[in-house]
Amino acid sequence: MSFRNIELFCEVAECRSFSKAADRQGVSQSTVSQAVAHLEKQLGIELIDRSHRPLALTVVGQHYFDGCRELLRGFERLDTEVRQLAGCVAGRLRVAAIYSVGLLQMDSYVHYFEQAYPDVDLRVEYVHPDQVYDRVRSDSAEIGLVSFPEETSEFAAIPWQEQRVALIVHPEHPLAKRVADGYDSVPVEAIQGEDFVNFTSELKVRNQLDRWLREAGVSPNVVHEFDNVEQVRRAVEDGVGVALLPEATVTRSVETGTLVSLKLENVEWFRPLGVIHKRFRKLSNAADRFVELLHEDLNLLRDTRQSFREGRAGNRDRKQNAST
Repeated sequence: MSFRNIELFCEVAECRSFSKAADRQGVSQSTVSQAVAHLEKQLGIELIDRSHRPLALTVVGQHYFDGCRELLRGFERLDTEVRQLAGCVAGRLRVAAIYSVGLLQMDSYVHYFEQAYPDVDLRVEYVHPDQVYDRVRSDSAEIGLVSFPEETSEFAAIPWQEQRVALIVHPEHPLAKRVADGYDSVPVEAIQGEDFVNFTSELKVRNQLDRWLREAGVSPNVVHEFDNVEQVRRAVEDGVGVALLPEATVTRSVETGTLVSLKLENVEWFRPLGVIHKRFRKLSNAADRFVELLHEDLNLLRDTRQSFREGRAGNRDRKQNAST
């Protein structure tokens, strides 16, 4: 029985989709379909009920999936332990992250990590905050990137970033004129009575924003609530209202002129980002290196990479000149 077929079947079972499983595994949909069909033929049973959308596991299929998932996790743990003993930085590394960690920033970290450790199969999945904890809890991800990380009996947290929270407005909003007048900040009282785009109440960031506003004695007029930064940002770009967002999450929009970011006077509000992992699970070498990289300055990494490229180019030029 093919170990790879079992792996692909488990991916289908988790995604409830052949196409999504194929995307996550980097193979064609037909490859995934054939793998599952081959397993079903070998076992002589139907594992997946294809009449449902999304796909559903049969009763036997669910039992088989539970067992195969434990088998795969056991193999991954063994593989990691052996590599740890050998001091290798290789194997699989799965990271779950909230959407607002900054896709462009994270793409850069992933790029540098893959160059430094080509033997690591790294995958970053962006999900809802609650799902980050679920992914780590179920071992679907070894580490998670979240805002307002919590230390619990189950999870340990490693501080990562402190992102300044700013007032984000549409370029035609009256407060945006302060930038044209040479000011880049506003009193926090300026939010009073403004139409405000907020996060939904179940999110930790919403609870913290409410606490900050209450302590500042400010009451904006909440007109919309969303469960992620992207939708809040788009609502402000549409002129629906103003919002309080980490500056790092709107950098591109500010650069392109679709939003204006204003610092808040007399308050110091920051959104903490952190790395969570199972408290009693030792991080793999790959996870250790990834966490270390997250704490590096991206600008310094880019400068180092640029210097390396220029050095290589200079060496080539010198060799060419010497040969002529």
